[in-house]
Amino acid sequence: MAILNSIRKRGIFLILIIALALFAFILSDVLAKGSGIGKDQDTVAIVNGNEISRQDFMQKVETAQRNLGPNATSAQAMNMVWERELRNTLLTEQYEELGLVVEKEQLNNAMRTSLANNPTFQNELGEYDEGLVQQYVASIKGNPQLYGQWQDYTENIKEAALQNMYVNLVKGGLTSTLAEGKQQYHFENDKINIQYVQVPYTKIADEDVSVSEEEIKQYIKEHKSEYEVDKQIDIQYVSISEVASDKDIEEANASVAALLDDREEYENTVVGFRNTDDNEAFVNENSDQEYADRWYFKKDLPEPLVDTIPSMNTGDIYGPYKVGNTLNLSKVIAVEQLPDSVKSKHILVRYTGLQTAPQDVTRTKEAAKKLADSLSTVINKDKSKFEALAAEFSEDNSNKDKGGDLGYVGPGRMVPAFNDFIFDNKEGTVGVVETNFGFHVAQVEEQKNKQRAVKIATVIKSIEPSESTINNIFSKATNFEVAAKDGDFSEVAKEQDLTVRPVNKIGELDANIPGIGNNRTIITWGFEEETEVGDVKRFNIPGGYVIAQVTRKSPKGLMSVSEASAKVTPILRNKKKAEKIRASISGSTVQDVANSQNVQVQTATAVTMANPTIPGAGSEPKIVGAAFGEKAGETTGLIDGKTGVFKVRVLAVNKAPDLDNYASYVNQLNAGNGAVNNQVYQALKKKAEIEDNRANFY
Repeated sequence: MAILNSIRKRGIFLILIIALALFAFILSDVLAKGSGIGKDQDTVAIVNGNEISRQDFMQKVETAQRNLGPNATSAQAMNMVWERELRNTLLTEQYEELGLVVEKEQLNNAMRTSLANNPTFQNELGEYDEGLVQQYVASIKGNPQLYGQWQDYTENIKEAALQNMYVNLVKGGLTSTLAEGKQQYHFENDKINIQYVQVPYTKIADEDVSVSEEEIKQYIKEHKSEYEVDKQIDIQYVSISEVASDKDIEEANASVAALLDDREEYENTVVGFRNTDDNEAFVNENSDQEYADRWYFKKDLPEPLVDTIPSMNTGDIYGPYKVGNTLNLSKVIAVEQLPDSVKSKHILVRYTGLQTAPQDVTRTKEAAKKLADSLSTVINKDKSKFEALAAEFSEDNSNKDKGGDLGYVGPGRMVPAFNDFIFDNKEGTVGVVETNFGFHVAQVEEQKNKQRAVKIATVIKSIEPSESTINNIFSKATNFEVAAKDGDFSEVAKEQDLTVRPVNKIGELDANIPGIGNNRTIITWGFEEETEVGDVKRFNIPGGYVIAQVTRKSPKGLMSVSEASAKVTPILRNKKKAEKIRASISGSTVQDVANSQNVQVQTATAVTMANPTIPGAGSEPKIVGAAFGEKAGETTGLIDGKTGVFKVRVLAVNKAPDLDNYASYVNQLNAGNGAVNNQVYQALKKKAEIEDNRANFY
């Protein structure tokens, strides 16, 4: 009561405090938005000044993920939407800059092309009818969902039309001329014969040529576009799985074994697996997987059963036995001699109301049954009529023209009723079978390889770690995290007999971590500003824990020397080798160079510009290009190629005769413009200023 009185006395003071706190909160939000922080929270990206809003983007990602299906990840959906939105934004800029618009007639033509084969918009002549489109739009205006889908559809049609216009404009500027066709013709057909000497770079050992880190760094700076990288991190991790202990397995084994015999529960007798008459119900009640009603030949049985079950009798039980992370009991409930495959044929008669029946099927179920019975009667009197009747009456278009032939199938491949008919009856039997497809007039043609088959009922119980085991595993993961923070990650892992797995070059928007799978949480943590190299953190994953450590953080920019070294070092090393080789060469002719370097002069014939490969040396465009610049009898200077230093003497130049028309080569060059659409997009993306904030949301 005293406290309440104190609050009442200071009521106005408290109101002021609360008001000031709210004001401070609102002010901080305003300041955040003013500083750009708020904008980052509401904007997925800014592309050349155009914002892509978070809410709109996330809705599109959700829709994309639904459309991709249950196995798609949010990262896959996000990347798909990102590419689509980025493309649309960049191309829309181009449309606006060029003043491109889709006129009503263009849109109508595009829709006519798109909807031409849709029966909803075809008149009685089977032709596209714009009036039917208008009727359809009017009929769905009262349904926000359908009308919204229609609007999205028309926007997509409009976007496609604009894109076609734009791409056609670009292609128009890329059309090859007859002069270019002539040039291509000579690239492919002009040939030269050459004599050359190659002093390979391998002549000088790599260890005799040093490349410094400073030289690599300078090369990277001079070739920035080739060595730009986005933000990256490296991590290493250990995983600790929640697996059952030996004691857990022992207890699970006893629990499964207890299902075998009758037991008393609450003064009632519960029938065990050994004595039950309803095996299907027993399995469905006690197993983690439902009963499977099927026959097994020896070849179909899982490994633990293949040497035991085939020789067991009805009622015999095998188990408990372990398969993977489960304990199992298998009971033989039937034994028969069955063919391993049956050849059959059928005539399918459908009726209205079936989900599988086409819309033009109007007969009733009674009429369908009557027709099937009549066909069966006729065929039983004269089986030679089956194929003709199948062609006339069967509504299974996949085989009616083949006499209804269904080929050979094994047990369980057909729907149950049909399967039972063809496996349970003798060869030649004809009868009517009802399934969810309709009525089948079926004939058993041939049964092959009769052998012993068993039907088994299996109780499958997953082996789960006990609560005590789960607690111990949690303690182990927590203790490792603490120890790794204070000590050396790898040493701590070694002491605890855990395997350290390194993962390098993880991108900010990556989702998959090898050995872990899809896990944005770990990657997001690694890229947070507060996370430093050496930081360690424990993460829950399905079935256990991961303890990860960041081992490298690389900002967006140029590759580090260590990253680029593998690619740059051979380039710089060969350059230095070329200088040494040049300095050691004496003489001015091809033969002189060969003699001074103790290598052979070689000859290559019919070399072309279109395929600049020199037999014995490989692809050497620079060498072949220089050779084509010389006349017959002339010699090039020393040339640094891809594989060594060359000197070339041109023996003969065989120019192809001119043609009357180079149209075929022009067409060949124009055909190479098919990828313009994507090339234009990639060029626009490379040029664009893109502020990508997706990592803040995914």
